[in-house]
Amino acid sequence: MLLLTLGLSAGGIVAIVIAVVLLLALIAIVFGVLPIRIWFRALVSGVKISMARLIGMKWRGIKVIPLVDAYISAKKAGLDISIDELESHVLARGDVIKVVNALISAHSANMELSAETARAIDLAGRDVLNAVKVSVNPKVIETPAISAIAKDGIELRVKARVTVRANITRLIGGAGEDTIIARIGEGIVTTVGSSESHKDVLENPDAISKTVLNKGLDSGTAYEILSIDIADIDVGRNIGAQLQMDQAEADKRIAEAKAEERRAMAVALEQEMKAKTQEMRALVIEAESQVPKAMAEALKSGKLGVMDYYNMQNVMADTNMRNAIGGNDQDNQSSDKKNKGNK
Repeated sequence: MLLLTLGLSAGGIVAIVIAVVLLLALIAIVFGVLPIRIWFRALVSGVKISMARLIGMKWRGIKVIPLVDAYISAKKAGLDISIDELESHVLARGDVIKVVNALISAHSANMELSAETARAIDLAGRDVLNAVKVSVNPKVIETPAISAIAKDGIELRVKARVTVRANITRLIGGAGEDTIIARIGEGIVTTVGSSESHKDVLENPDAISKTVLNKGLDSGTAYEILSIDIADIDVGRNIGAQLQMDQAEADKRIAEAKAEERRAMAVALEQEMKAKTQEMRALVIEAESQVPKAMAEALKSGKLGVMDYYNMQNVMADTNMRNAIGGNDQDNQSSDKKNKGNK
């Protein structure tokens, strides 16, 4: 109604509405396409980034807001780093936030860490920010219980606490915590194994620390060992006695096996002797069976007379009678002895 009162026709009103809608749409498109808010944030922060660069970042699929925030933080911290370096790091799938924070921490602690080194460490898969923190504030690594055996056969379980500091220059290609723990375990096993008695280790646990530190076990790693402290030493099993018991048990089983082998051989020999005895008896019986045939042949041929045969029979009967009498006398004597013993 107000527009009508101003003398505008209906067509003019429609044209004005369309123009307003198009203007609003154009403003929305401009703000949607152009990173005006990000550009304005950088401008008020004292960091100059051209609109064309921001548009190019957006078209290349770069997350503009984290990159610009990291660039603003770096400039505010006084770092000499360019937006091109950060952009290339993001395109290489690096974590630009961690890199910038690591550079800021190193700069605040007066540590020498270049942007190229920080980016290389991040792209190598290392946590560059944590490395800077560990370099400033040393880290304590606690090893698990490591078992070692002294020369007297006693087992010792040792726990150690290792204070390490990150070595920024050796982060690329340097070994990690697992290597440190493995080398500490090697030093513990070497020290305890070379001791004549486990009591020597219990009396001087610092000997383990000295052995490990003298070997330079941190060489080739991303850390520098500052100190090694023995946290705990527990006495375990008597491995030497256990081995002797196992050896004795094994010797016993071997002896039993050999004895069983000898018994089996003896049983086999006994059975063989019994078989031979039966064989000899069979031969004797076979020989005895030839005697009547020979006597009959002798009687038939006249070489043996009938009276000779009867005399031989009488002698055999007399011999059997004497044997029987002698056997009865022995039985009577043995029975008399038994009766006297019972009395």
